[in-house]
Amino acid sequence: MPADHQAAGEIAPLPPGSVVAVVVTRHRPEQLVDSLAAIAGQTHPVAHLVVVDNGPDRPARRVVEACGLPATYLPSWHNLGGAGGFALGMLHALALGASWVWLGDDDGRPEDETVLATLVELAQRRGLAAVSPMVADLAEPDRLAFAVRRGLTWHRSRSALIADPGADPELLPGIAALFNGALFSASALDVVGVPDLRLFVRGDEVEMHRRLVRSGLPFGTALRAAYLHPHGDVDHKPMLGGRLHAFDPDDETKRYYQFRNRGYLVAQPGMRAVGLLDVPRFAWYYLVTKKRPGEFVEWLRLTRQGRREQFTRR
Repeated sequence: MPADHQAAGEIAPLPPGSVVAVVVTRHRPEQLVDSLAAIAGQTHPVAHLVVVDNGPDRPARRVVEACGLPATYLPSWHNLGGAGGFALGMLHALALGASWVWLGDDDGRPEDETVLATLVELAQRRGLAAVSPMVADLAEPDRLAFAVRRGLTWHRSRSALIADPGADPELLPGIAALFNGALFSASALDVVGVPDLRLFVRGDEVEMHRRLVRSGLPFGTALRAAYLHPHGDVDHKPMLGGRLHAFDPDDETKRYYQFRNRGYLVAQPGMRAVGLLDVPRFAWYYLVTKKRPGEFVEWLRLTRQGRREQFTRR
């Protein structure tokens, strides 16, 4: 009987030390094929795969069944977004008895077959609760998919990040990209929980990172492993001659969730100081750089909505 049709009492728990991979997908079967193939090809075994499909009207079941791993396919007719999808998948992984939960997106994949082995070894040797690989640009693997700050310096390439003088050569502590190849211990998830369904998309990873920081648990980015993902800095718009940037997605739906969720995030403990800088930065961006006061008013409305925890779906 397929695992997703068995009663909970009929499923034996996974052996101690088992890794369960969790992937969230929606309407991207071609990318999902590549993602699952890279997960299945790891030198460190993946005991089970959980795929949450937010778009079962165009189901990914066949892709999951063909990946070569023991797998559970979880279709959701209610679109849970990235936040809810990972929450559901992570809880299912814990229910299976996972010792480690490895997260991945459907449009990204581990760079090579040693990524999981590197993460597990580093986490165990250094007592890390969570560890992620560097997230590299799928098209240009030496370029980081998302810029990373080390100290006061922003790095946009893997080589520059690794070559930072005087820094730990194998770990960037206290910083991690959580939904692109991050490995969590089950005990860490007991402390920090799973993503907040209310955020849907945008900011859910930042909110999980905030919880990790406040928990005091040790975590970081492994500098000898990489996860490939499409370049993600296209929404960062320059201002003041490129010395500063404002996050301003072109897509209206993304902009709605980005600003609403950001309003919620900067009202939370650990991020309130960051929020104080948002008003002058976005005021300058919309009023001076773009000269669109109506967009600044909309930004204010959405951030206030988030602060009030009014999580209406668009």
